Amino acid sequence: MPFSHWNLELQRAQIATAVHNGHDLRPEVTEAMGLDESTRLREEDPHTGLLASYLGSYVVVNRSRFEIDLNRPPSEAVYTHPDDSWGLQIWKEIPDPELIDRSRREHDDFYHELGEVLEQLVDRHGGFVLYDVHSYNHRRGGPDVAPEDPADNPTVNLGTGSLPPKWRPVADAFLSSLRQVTVGGQPIDARENVRFRGRYVAQFVHDNFGDVGCALAIEFKKVFMDEWTHELDEIRLAELGVALAKTADPVHRAWEMACR
Repeated sequence: MPFSHWNLELQRAQIATAVHNGHDLRPEVTEAMGLDESTRLREEDPHTGLLASYLGSYVVVNRSRFEIDLNRPPSEAVYTHPDDSWGLQIWKEIPDPELIDRSRREHDDFYHELGEVLEQLVDRHGGFVLYDVHSYNHRRGGPDVAPEDPADNPTVNLGTGSLPPKWRPVADAFLSSLRQVTVGGQPIDARENVRFRGRYVAQFVHDNFGDVGCALAIEFKKVFMDEWTHELDEIRLAELGVALAKTADPVHRAWEMACR
């Protein structure tokens, strides 16, 4: 698929997605876009593709969520009004319905291909765990305003809103193993459903593969970058990537036990 990058080793029953990593737009979308590039980048999830790559098999989407949001259902996947997108005025004017239809076809194409890859994992391994990797802002007050209260903003938020009960041990294994890792001299603050509960990627997995497939909707607080200047802290990003990779074995064991 031209707007995404797939690395499909499929050597174990795990794969990661980074569907909000991208910043690219189709030319017709660029022309219609009213949102400035810096604001758009601040609301995207840059570098989550690098985090996803620590799992070995992954898909990274290069298109911006402001063209097509793959973590929303098809009917909501194109932001047409400010209420759809944190009050932001996305378009110079409401886009042509044909432009919207073309974007929604990208949504259909992506999930068709993702479904085929997940079927391969089922054929090879009997099922899978999908790491649905995202990031979130915690300095919305401005570049010179203190970060938001850590009590309400964990370093990692695990969304389990659509998680079938049989996969509860998998979520517990993920949280437990992540909390044992130190990043920036501190144990990772990993909690569940504080900021986000997960959306369409996880829902797609659980609706279509819920008996054998578990999706973990993972939101990293943007402690690895400055969300206003977009400057990357490469060391912190690498630490978080290694921490994510360290969850792979305990998560896999928990998934295997839950499948019995």
